[in-house]
Amino acid sequence: MKKLTLILLISFAYHISFAQNLTKYNLSFDKLPAKWDEAMPLGNGMLGALVWGKADKLRLSLDRADLWDERKAQPDLNIYNWKWVQNQVDKKEYGIVQKTLDDPYHQTTPTKIPAAAIEFNISSLGKVVSNVLNLKTALNTVKFENGVVFNCYIHATRNQGFFGFENLKNTAILPELIVHNYAGNEKIANDNSHSGEGLQKLGYAKGDVTKTQNTIRYRQPMTDGHFYEVLITWKKINDHIIGSWTVTKDAAAAIPPISATAKEPTGWDTHTKWWANFWNKSSISIPDELVQKQYYLEQYKLGSVARKGAPAITLQAVWTADNGSLPPWKGDFHNDLNTQLSYWPTYTSNHLTEGKTFTDWLWKVKGESEKYTKSYFGVAGLNIPGVVTLSGQPMGGWIQYSMSPTVGAWCSQHFYWQWKYSMDKQFLNEQAYPYITQSATFLENITFLKDGVRMLPLSSSPEYNDNAISAWFKNWSNFDLGLAKFLFKAAKEVSLAKGDKKGAEHWQTIANQLPDYEVNETGFTIAPGQNLNASHRHMSQYMAIYPLALLDYNKPEDKTRIDNSYKQLEAKGTRGWCGYSFSWMASLYARAYQADKALKQLQIFASNFCSPNSFHLNGDQKGGQYSGFTYRPFTLEGNFAFAQGVNELLLQSRNGYIEVFPAIPTTWKDCSFKDLRTEGAFLISANYKNGKADSITVLAEQGGELNIKLPKGNFTLSGKQVKTVNGIAKIATKKGEKLVFLNKG
Repeated sequence: MKKLTLILLISFAYHISFAQNLTKYNLSFDKLPAKWDEAMPLGNGMLGALVWGKADKLRLSLDRADLWDERKAQPDLNIYNWKWVQNQVDKKEYGIVQKTLDDPYHQTTPTKIPAAAIEFNISSLGKVVSNVLNLKTALNTVKFENGVVFNCYIHATRNQGFFGFENLKNTAILPELIVHNYAGNEKIANDNSHSGEGLQKLGYAKGDVTKTQNTIRYRQPMTDGHFYEVLITWKKINDHIIGSWTVTKDAAAAIPPISATAKEPTGWDTHTKWWANFWNKSSISIPDELVQKQYYLEQYKLGSVARKGAPAITLQAVWTADNGSLPPWKGDFHNDLNTQLSYWPTYTSNHLTEGKTFTDWLWKVKGESEKYTKSYFGVAGLNIPGVVTLSGQPMGGWIQYSMSPTVGAWCSQHFYWQWKYSMDKQFLNEQAYPYITQSATFLENITFLKDGVRMLPLSSSPEYNDNAISAWFKNWSNFDLGLAKFLFKAAKEVSLAKGDKKGAEHWQTIANQLPDYEVNETGFTIAPGQNLNASHRHMSQYMAIYPLALLDYNKPEDKTRIDNSYKQLEAKGTRGWCGYSFSWMASLYARAYQADKALKQLQIFASNFCSPNSFHLNGDQKGGQYSGFTYRPFTLEGNFAFAQGVNELLLQSRNGYIEVFPAIPTTWKDCSFKDLRTEGAFLISANYKNGKADSITVLAEQGGELNIKLPKGNFTLSGKQVKTVNGIAKIATKKGEKLVFLNKG
């Protein structure tokens, strides 16, 4: 038994040699964080934990992605529908709309909920001398001044977390289960995190706690027969304790094995193998230490919250607030920006499996989306609510965005990207084609022709004028119009790829009926007659620039529109921005080759809008240096949009071609990346030395035509000069072929 325990402890220590190349990006402190949103984050897509210190206890805040209370709050959408809203807007009687469709969001449910917590009394262990989260192996190690060491991790592929203390000697430290306050009247402290009501508002019956010598089981009844269980098990062997925990929903938690075996100590080998594979997918090297570290922390979080079989990434994913309250904005699926931005980096960073968790979830709730489309909009086709529950039910809120007619168009982009970056024909046929064309059918059905121009009855731009009647526009907003242009273009493209020529012709006809963008001397307006007249957190009017990539800065007309837009943005300043605004702006600047400005956005985000553990806290955490928002609600979309902002400096897919090193900051004399992915399923590796591109390697995963815009230089391929037209080389490739471009001058 002692030998097996030592094998486990050795396996915990294995990370020291295994993770040298990522060591400098580890989270490392000399104390336990004192707040839940500064904790060490662990996760595997389904289970999550936050490791921090509360009073004299070491606390693990436990979470599970599908712990939802989905009690409905919405009225009958067959009655209070899209036509009804249009009538109220026409009559200028909008208060009834706000009361009927906006206000239900402020009810207690539906909502994401936390699970429980585990605490260890560490008062006898002395001062913490080291607290490290190893990114390579997702292992948190805490060392105390008396020699005791605490280790914990969540297994990468099992719904099981592990913990262990070593060198305890005569000290007894056993886990204690902390039950959340679902049935009490505890006063909730204001931690400025934009949390919701106290958990006791859920009205659950008190849960049952059952203890044995080596287990604690907690069964929490919810409503409508639902429940969840938390199970903690442990063994004490000499001066060591090893244990595990799990959370189950609507199923009794089975006691898992926690003893080590020589072949696979507690699954450590499969756990580290998963993470090794994750990290081997791609890498970057840039000379900005702040940005590079934040980038790898974002990649780590991505690996922790996205896993096949788990739900899509919500606002906080598997790190629901542990402060006695409902999470900020109920921890829900916000499809008016947040879920989309969370998946931006998965494609370029070559994490398509993680990216597919979004389209998997969208496909899973497709039936509910179709019901919602039929009841609220009254037409055939497919749309999805902008604010939605785990099972796909609408949650209400500001309906200009929570029930926007173009949410499905933006979600469709991820089906399009998943196909374009993988060139997976099966995915195209079975999911991308039907989802995109059904979404296009819906948008065609709710628009109408006026003097030969296709119009939308009501339009909006998140979250301009909030939920006032003035947030509705009778003409296309550039947000909605950009999405419509993208959707019909994508529908044509997937139809052609599917062999549906008639469908492709139809979607081209519909696309031709759309008006041009509304643009004036200020660049892109919000909507006709509405300029950007104040600093605003959403960049929605610039969707056509990024992420939709419908405009190309290399075209004179597009360049003028983009330049004027950015001048207007800069004139209005950043006082109305949140953290994600800076992340998004980095990609917008990169698309205009304004690399130094893009880098500045990334630096501001990492320095001012993140917790010490790298969590995006929305507000400016340094007293409002850059934003009037100084609160600290944690949401993830800003983090992941940041990672894509870095990718956009190094590699871009745009308008049918790819561009290598498109926006390198002037301070970057040396940088490189390995196995970043582009549309067309090309894996690119490249080096930039002494201020110029040195070499570029392209792996054609699926084959096909490579359209590549090379950086400045004299490039050769197989010893021959590379011929370009307008700077773009067109090369036919075979599946699995590798091309090496060398800069000879």
